Amino acid sequence: MQNWPLLISKLIDHAAQNHGTREIVSRTPEGPLVRSNWRTVATRSRQLAQWLVGKGISPGDRIGTLASNTHRHLETWFGIAGAGAIVNTVNPRLFDEQITYIINHAHDRVLFFDSTFLPIVEKIAEHLSVDHYIVLTDAQNMPESSLPLLCYEDILSSVDGDFTWVAVGEDDPVGLCYTSGTTGAPKGVLYSHRSNVLQSWSVCMPDGFAIAARSVVMPVVPMFHANAWSLPYACAMAGAKLVLAGPANDAASLQALMIDEGVTVTAAVPTIWLGMLRHLDATGGGLGQLNRVVIGGSAAPASMIERFERDFAVTVIHAWGMTETSPLGSFGTLCPEVEKMPYPAQLDYKAKQGRAPFGVELKVTLNGDGAPVPRDGRTSGHLLIRGPWIIDRYFGANTDTIDAEGWFDTGDIAMIDPFGYMQITDRAKDVIKSGGEWISSIDLENVAVGCPGVAEAAVIGVPHSKWDERPLLIVVRQPGAAVTKPDILAYLSGRIAKWWMPNEVVFVDAMPHSATGKILKVALREQFNGFRFPDDLSTITPST
Repeated sequence: MQNWPLLISKLIDHAAQNHGTREIVSRTPEGPLVRSNWRTVATRSRQLAQWLVGKGISPGDRIGTLASNTHRHLETWFGIAGAGAIVNTVNPRLFDEQITYIINHAHDRVLFFDSTFLPIVEKIAEHLSVDHYIVLTDAQNMPESSLPLLCYEDILSSVDGDFTWVAVGEDDPVGLCYTSGTTGAPKGVLYSHRSNVLQSWSVCMPDGFAIAARSVVMPVVPMFHANAWSLPYACAMAGAKLVLAGPANDAASLQALMIDEGVTVTAAVPTIWLGMLRHLDATGGGLGQLNRVVIGGSAAPASMIERFERDFAVTVIHAWGMTETSPLGSFGTLCPEVEKMPYPAQLDYKAKQGRAPFGVELKVTLNGDGAPVPRDGRTSGHLLIRGPWIIDRYFGANTDTIDAEGWFDTGDIAMIDPFGYMQITDRAKDVIKSGGEWISSIDLENVAVGCPGVAEAAVIGVPHSKWDERPLLIVVRQPGAAVTKPDILAYLSGRIAKWWMPNEVVFVDAMPHSATGKILKVALREQFNGFRFPDDLSTITPST
């Protein structure tokens, strides 16, 4: 058999040659819609690769992006890959210090960014060693800045596109995505050409997201969030129409784009869909031709799944994964045995995190190693995963993150039932998942304890109907101190990302401690079991 390498450049060449006229529709940060197609994306990506190589970019060099879902961001993915380099998708929602750390840790030589993120770039530029700052816009919309900015459209027009993709191997790196820094500094996960192509195949499969040439796909999940769940690559592989919403992720804008463009498949975290359901209830609107919604990032409530399926005839696919799994590790499509069950029983399975596709192996063990526990749907333990798109070590690390048999410990506590459906029941680490993003309780505690008048601080995650979880900050005052909630929130402002800000601060006389002096989070969770945030007043209920 021929040894045909699995490369990202093969994906864009395939899309251009066989699905060249299929549309790419993009809302730009400036507002207007831009209509393109796979052939145009391929041409412009080749121009970008030519420019990068002309500027001395070599295979393995890292190139950063700080951008929303747009056609230009899509072109950078394929252009950077075609230059043999690595695209480092940086999350602009992170705190400035984390963004700085990620760009410097990756040694990004070039930074592409939307004009809307110029204030971030200007604040951190003095701490970066980037060679070129490129604004993803045209000359008409170029912002003014003291930085030596380059215009994306100008650099494309400066080359002729007569360029051959840089030769690389399928095991060479092509993507770099950092975790959200849940415990200490963010950690980079390096994706290979092969791992991305294989993951994209699984996304296209009928028991994945069933992406085909006739699909119209709108990934609301950001391209900076774990590869947008591989949907841009999967759409190139299948030749699907791709709709990119840009920075406008409010329910009204998304609904209008869905209907206008005939979107059939979309994907986002539960918070997005909570807002969409509320918008539809308020307006009496519909979802056009939409027939599948992918929900991941955090658990989707069964009531949300039921609303979509019963009231809008839209099938919900629950998905699970993490940055370290490229990111998808399981899909919640129904097996034939479950499809024969009554709908309430089906709903129970849909609310689980799904089954492993070919290319992923899952097992649950009591202590993170040893023999797996029974797949009985009752016995829980540490969830381990392995496969060709699963991490083996973090970027820049000297040691592997997997055991001798290749298993990676996800940090989740889960159980697997006889049909292979996995359900996460707890988290092994004290991190909080809010709106699909992680918040580090340890980092938040370390900042809070620096506030004058605070003796001890602990953070736990409390359920929230909109955000899945939000942080509750528990504080012991220093003797004689009169520090208040407004004092603490004012101190935290500017020291943490805005979306890390605790929803509530409560004061206690003393913290529960272990024999070694550690704060007992388990005891705090028991103490505040049933706590509700003052702003958590709404829930999703089935319509009548």
